[in-house]
Amino acid sequence: MNLLARAAIGLLSVPFAHAQLTLPQAVERAVAAYPSITAANEQTKVAAAQVNLARTAYLPKADALAQANIATHNNVFGLLLPQPVAVIPSISGPVLGSNSPSPVLGTAVGILVNWEPFDFGRRRSEISAAESSKAKAAADVGVVRLQVAAETAAAFLTIRAAEETEKAAAAAVARAESFQTVINALVNAELRPGVESSRSKAEVASAKIQLIQSRQAIALAKAALAQWVGTDTELAKSTADGPPATLTVANPESNPLAAAQRAAIEEIKARSKTLDFAYKPKINLEGATYARGTGVQPNGQGSGVFSGIGPNIHNWSLGVNVSFAISDLPGIRAKRDAESHRQLADEARYKQVVRELDGRTARAKAMLDGARQIADQTPIAVAAAREAESQARARYQAGLGTITDVADTQRRLTQAEIDHSLAKLNIWRGLLDLAISSGDLAPFLKIAEGL
Repeated sequence: MNLLARAAIGLLSVPFAHAQLTLPQAVERAVAAYPSITAANEQTKVAAAQVNLARTAYLPKADALAQANIATHNNVFGLLLPQPVAVIPSISGPVLGSNSPSPVLGTAVGILVNWEPFDFGRRRSEISAAESSKAKAAADVGVVRLQVAAETAAAFLTIRAAEETEKAAAAAVARAESFQTVINALVNAELRPGVESSRSKAEVASAKIQLIQSRQAIALAKAALAQWVGTDTELAKSTADGPPATLTVANPESNPLAAAQRAAIEEIKARSKTLDFAYKPKINLEGATYARGTGVQPNGQGSGVFSGIGPNIHNWSLGVNVSFAISDLPGIRAKRDAESHRQLADEARYKQVVRELDGRTARAKAMLDGARQIADQTPIAVAAAREAESQARARYQAGLGTITDVADTQRRLTQAEIDHSLAKLNIWRGLLDLAISSGDLAPFLKIAEGL
């Protein structure tokens, strides 16, 4: 490989390995290549092939045969019942009065054409059943796509939440270290006891542990996202001003989960319809031409060593074959009854799916409403906590407060900052849940472009 080719590969591979993704891009990548979606798409292709297979039932069937054998030519008079497994070979010709062990050659070639011109709608119903299975497979693809998109979006928001927690934790470390500097100066000037220096070290260590934990949470969340997008990625910098006031979503009945359940009902209906044609007679037109050769004469005498090596008797035939499975009716009725109960069961499942989606929509709306109300209060909490922390530090430096007062106010400030950051993200989570319940993430991804 020359140097130019290696450089080109390097330029292509670096951006891919360290791609910075927005939320819509992450979802798009996951939906495009996640293995479960590929598997579901292949099942749809299998169902499409089954439709084509069902259509071949309209074509005539042709079977050809060529055979050569050497065997004895003794024939026996009498009846032979049908054999479940063909063990005894058939033989034709007159029954001879002798029982000879001498072999003769035999050959046979032929072709049989079989066509069913009238089926009373049976083949059409079988094609419809195959098409319903194809529609069900396509609906299942929609379900898998929704699940993958939802999990990817949720993983992305988890990373954003962990990043906001890291920012608050880093600010807490900076405050703790800054306050530690003040304490050390007071302790060195013998204005404060030495134990407070040790206490400040503990507070700094505690803040650093929280920062380490937040960074660990980011790494874990990125690993979860990499599972869906297929590569280790970095998130693009957020440019979103804030969550929108509202989100227009579709009716939950259009959710792929509901659509898949409706497709399952239609599949059962189509399969049940095929049973309506199962107890119809089968009419087949048959035509055959064949030739046989044998090395024995009708009187049982051989015609020579090489006689029978090629066909010497030719025949053809045309006919109509009408068959009717009289004893199948009880079994068909039982199958129809079973399909009827399966349909009722799937109709009940459909109602359950719709109820669950309605419940999820109601919960998403409640979560969204609560998150917005909390987000209205968190700025007040942050401002109050920041003021309390500033006052506690001033009182401590004036000798009127304790280190415990300052440590408590700094912890409350850190928690208030975390709550403020997560309050906005919880609004995004509520919007995502609302979009998932409707089954369409497109409106959510449109407003989350800069997230």
